[in-house]
Amino acid sequence: MAWRDAYEQLSAADQQSPLEADDLDRMARATYLIGAIDEATETWERAHHAFLERGDAASAVRCAFWIGLTLVLHGEHARGGGWLARAQHILEDAALDCAEQGYLRIPMALQALNSGDPEAARRSFVEITEIADRFDDSDLRAFGRLGQGQALVAQGLAAQGVVMLDEAMVAVTTGEVSPVTAGIVYCAVILACRAIFDLRRVQEWTAALSRWCATQQGLKPYRGQCLVHRSESMQLRGEWADAMDEARQACEHLSDPPGDPVMGMALYQRAELFRLRGAFSRAESCYREANALGHSAQPGLALLRLAQDRLDDAAAAIRRTVGETEGAQERPRVLIGYVEIELAAGAVEDAQVAVDELDKIAAGFDSPYLRAVVAYAQGSVLLAAGEPESACVALRRAWVAWHEIDAPYETARVRLQMARACRQIGDHDTAEMELDASRRVFEQLGAVPALEQVRQLMRPAGRASYPGPGGLTPREVEVLRLVTTGASNREIADRLVISDKTVARHVSNMFTKLGISSRAAATAYAYEHDLV
Repeated sequence: MAWRDAYEQLSAADQQSPLEADDLDRMARATYLIGAIDEATETWERAHHAFLERGDAASAVRCAFWIGLTLVLHGEHARGGGWLARAQHILEDAALDCAEQGYLRIPMALQALNSGDPEAARRSFVEITEIADRFDDSDLRAFGRLGQGQALVAQGLAAQGVVMLDEAMVAVTTGEVSPVTAGIVYCAVILACRAIFDLRRVQEWTAALSRWCATQQGLKPYRGQCLVHRSESMQLRGEWADAMDEARQACEHLSDPPGDPVMGMALYQRAELFRLRGAFSRAESCYREANALGHSAQPGLALLRLAQDRLDDAAAAIRRTVGETEGAQERPRVLIGYVEIELAAGAVEDAQVAVDELDKIAAGFDSPYLRAVVAYAQGSVLLAAGEPESACVALRRAWVAWHEIDAPYETARVRLQMARACRQIGDHDTAEMELDASRRVFEQLGAVPALEQVRQLMRPAGRASYPGPGGLTPREVEVLRLVTTGASNREIADRLVISDKTVARHVSNMFTKLGISSRAAATAYAYEHDLV
């Protein structure tokens, strides 16, 4: 459907002669789908009054519901609540038995779900589904099943919950529901699956959402969130350049018009990719922007501080965040960062407590992702505790799990830990092979901070007094090592927290001292002289 064309045609007709109620409703939906939210609510308001004048109270209530829900979803709770209350009064005054009775129960059911009473929410959504079945209303039925799935997940019954979520999605993918409802259900199901770390479903439904968005010409809502989820999936699969492009497109899409609540999620995703690639200043900027829009900057910002060797700041931030974060769906992401930072701080016992909690949470989900996370964390704690043999066993489980998920970066991180464990055991051949395997992956991804960890392990102890080979200074050697990763001057500047001009000066001095004229020659020199 070409929603921009539909909007323009209906708008032109409305200017010539005011539209009837049904066409106003159609124009409101088209307006909503091209992202003109304020105009959409105004048009629905006109349709609401037109339906009342025609004596069609049920349709007037339906319009009031969409106005109220749209306003609430965009943060205007008072106005939205007022429209929902108005709809309820109209329905009561008309004493109608209709599908709209079910629609007006949705906000109350959502309130129960968001206030920590998932069982009450589940019962309400069951009643909503029954009303939908009685009046054969496909949109309402999809909302009812979606809500039941969300409530079951919130009760810790993930296996039962995803069955209901899948059932809601069947109605969407077969075209049984309207486009506005389809977009809402798509995004809500993906978020629910993401919350329980069901990455297979997240990737499957994100692909379906992407295909659906492609058929909706001019569509503005939902597309930005789809791009963010696509970026997350690409990141996991090791397609970092594509993931960065998707996140950038999401930010551009969500910025016009401003105020979309998904923008914080998009900025956080960009920040994560910048951090992993060593572009620290750009990562920090995105974390701060995400935080300003109401999306937590943690645990990413704390992990950024760790990568910047600001351990005290990292530890303070992650400890506060762990203390504030509640719920089995929210804590794992924070605990993952907490374990890494506490191990860096030498707090092995605290890290072990966090791993035990992660293990307990993972037992409640059928999630290969969480099993891989727990195995890696267990191996890391055992290694820090001086038990390299046991660490190797746990890390091998983690390697298998990440490999099955097809997550190259996480698999390479496991191999890096395996190399450390093998060195402690004295198995230097295996350590060298694991280091080489992880190095190749990190180089392919452009994971500069991880690559630097590999090179520190590969560097013989006590090597290199300065000035180094060719008369290079310590800083010039640092720049040279980053040049060999394929990093640009801007990325090197971010990594070393210096200006682009300073990097350019170091590169120029390095070229002069070594008698070379290209970055390829610099890379060859670094390998020939054992600088990487």
